[in-house]
Amino acid sequence: MSKPLSIPFETTLHVRDCCLCLHVQRAARALARRFDEALRPLDLTNGQFSLLMSLNRPEPPPLGPVANLLAMDRTTLTAALKPLTRRGLVIVMQDVKDRRSRRLKLTPEGIALLASAVPIWQRTHDAVEAGLPGADPDRLRQDLMALS
Repeated sequence: MSKPLSIPFETTLHVRDCCLCLHVQRAARALARRFDEALRPLDLTNGQFSLLMSLNRPEPPPLGPVANLLAMDRTTLTAALKPLTRRGLVIVMQDVKDRRSRRLKLTPEGIALLASAVPIWQRTHDAVEAGLPGADPDRLRQDLMALS
């Protein structure tokens, strides 16, 4: 039997301290919890808020561009839409020009809920930015967009 390889503990510490993926994931989870808590009175998660906001367009968008914007595959997007359609917040409708394609439309109830959520999002977002002392939020957004 071969001897198992070992990784020096210093390597573990190096990864802990330097891994961009780890730090972005930790920050994303912390932000998600913060926005989830803020949006809880509306029975919305931060992901649902982002999905509803992505549908707030002059014309109902097809699934593909929405999935792309949210960095989701179509299957994940379809699953995320189910609770929103059951709540009557979103309608999935056939594209009139291409019957194989589907478009996503906010219902009046979805628009009303989104309108109630935006001030909560804004207050939470402002507090998050205020908690970045010495940081440049615009630069952070640019850097994160470059990674995605």
